[in-house]
Amino acid sequence: MDWLDEVVSRLEPATSDVTLTATAVWTVLAGSLLVVAVEPLWRILRIAVTLVHELGHAVVGMAVGRRFTGFVLRGDMSGHAVTVGRPRGLGRIVSTWAGYPAPAVIGAAMAWVAGRGWSAAFVGGVIVVLLVALLRVRSALTLLVMVAAITATAALWWWRDDTLQAQLLVGTGIVLVIGAWRHLAAVATTRDRSSDPGVLASLTHVPRVVWNLSFAAVCAAATWLVAAEVVGALR
Repeated sequence: MDWLDEVVSRLEPATSDVTLTATAVWTVLAGSLLVVAVEPLWRILRIAVTLVHELGHAVVGMAVGRRFTGFVLRGDMSGHAVTVGRPRGLGRIVSTWAGYPAPAVIGAAMAWVAGRGWSAAFVGGVIVVLLVALLRVRSALTLLVMVAAITATAALWWWRDDTLQAQLLVGTGIVLVIGAWRHLAAVATTRDRSSDPGVLASLTHVPRVVWNLSFAAVCAAATWLVAAEVVGALR
């Protein structure tokens, strides 16, 4: 079938060299740093980091047997995802822990696949995750953000340009990793018992500082991987 062939062709690895030039990498790096450094831009675009955070709770929650029932993104760029299952136990702990590391992990994965020709398949996978999550939105703002994200991602995937996809994945990956650090810095200074480290401390009796350190360890590993990819592309 023609339509199936079209879909498959947009999932296959790149057949040509998609190595980013030093100029392209510098441009992507500058644009990514601009997004996170200019506060008016960051106040708007940080919603992407929050979205990945909440979907991290959801995807990991489902992976450990919990039921994902809904999520919301709020005007202050915070969010909340709900997974239903046992109120305590390993599944609850793992799904709660997954939120803060998720943007860093996904960001590092974006940078890694971008230079290896797998951008198209990765973008296709993102579309699938977003479409499934679309069925669980619980507010108008969340719906608006999801529709915008799906539309932009679908356009990038359908009108396939291997170099453009790689550039955008690297840029988005950098934003997500830096955003993960910024979100971690914010939660590390709060004593709110409803925050993820607060809930984890309540569930396990392990101090919240330990959980924050575990988030930082993942963010550090992701930062190292992204830095290695960027430096390698600049050589």
